[in-house]
Amino acid sequence: MRYRALLVAFLAICLSVLTACSKAPSASSSVPLTYDQIRNTGLANKCPQLSEMTRGSIALESGKTYQLVGMCIEPTAYFVKEEASKRQEATYVPGKVLTRYTSSLDQVRGDLTVQSDGSLLFSETGGMDFQAITVQLPGGQQEPFLFTVKGLSAQSQPGQNALNSSIDFEGDYKVPSYRTSNFLDPKGRGLATGYDSAVALPGSGDSEEYEKENVKSFDIGQGHMSLRVSKIDSATGEVAGTFEAEQPSDTDMGTAKPVDIKVQGVFYARLEEA
Repeated sequence: MRYRALLVAFLAICLSVLTACSKAPSASSSVPLTYDQIRNTGLANKCPQLSEMTRGSIALESGKTYQLVGMCIEPTAYFVKEEASKRQEATYVPGKVLTRYTSSLDQVRGDLTVQSDGSLLFSETGGMDFQAITVQLPGGQQEPFLFTVKGLSAQSQPGQNALNSSIDFEGDYKVPSYRTSNFLDPKGRGLATGYDSAVALPGSGDSEEYEKENVKSFDIGQGHMSLRVSKIDSATGEVAGTFEAEQPSDTDMGTAKPVDIKVQGVFYARLEEA
C-alpha cells in the first residue's frame, strides 16, 4: 500500500509538469512572450518569418510613394576573404560570430518607388541600421566589422510594377568606421581627442609604423547588398526573403588594412503606402 501511494503521487507530479509545459508559450505560438521568457534566449535577435506557402503579389502604382517599414535583417552566416597565395586564389572562409545575440538590424525603413522602366527602387532612410560584430576564423584570427545598411539604394529588375516573390533588389550602401572619433587606442591616441603621438618628441624622423599608428582617420567604406524576395502576404503587406551583403571590415581608425566580409541571412519587412 505504501509503494502504491508513492507511485500515485509520482504520476500526479509528472502529469502536472507536462500540463504546465504544454501551456507555456513558445516563439512560434500566438501567445505574447514576457521579458523573462525572451531574455538570454536569442529570440529578440530573430526576424519574423512568413509561411513557405505565402507567395502573393502586390501591385504598385507609378507616381505613388510606398515605404518598407519594420525591416529586420538577421545574419545567419559569415565569411571572411583570405588573401591569395601562390597555391590558391583568394577565397571566403566561414567564420564564427563572437557577439552572440546582437547581430540583427531592426526597425529599418525606407522609401519604395516605381521607376519609369517599371523597376522598383528602395532607399533606406533610418532605423536601427548598424551592429558592431566580430567574427573569428578557424585559425583564431578575429575580424571586427560594422554590419550596416546605411544609405542603401537597391533597385530591382525592370518591368516589374509589382512586388512579387521573384523580385531581387541590388545596390550599394555606406559602411562607417567601426570606431567613433572619440575612441582612444591603448596609448591614448584618438581622432578628435587624446594624444597626437605615442612618442615623447614626435617629428619628421618618425618611422612609417609610428606615423601610421599616430594618424587616425574616420574611414567610410562601401558595401553591396542583394535582397531576394521569396514570400509575400498580399493581405498584410508582409515581405520576407534572403539577403547577401559584401562589405569591408574595420580598419582600426585607418591603421589596419580592411578585409572583405560576406554576410548571408534572412530579412522581413512590411509594405505601407506613404
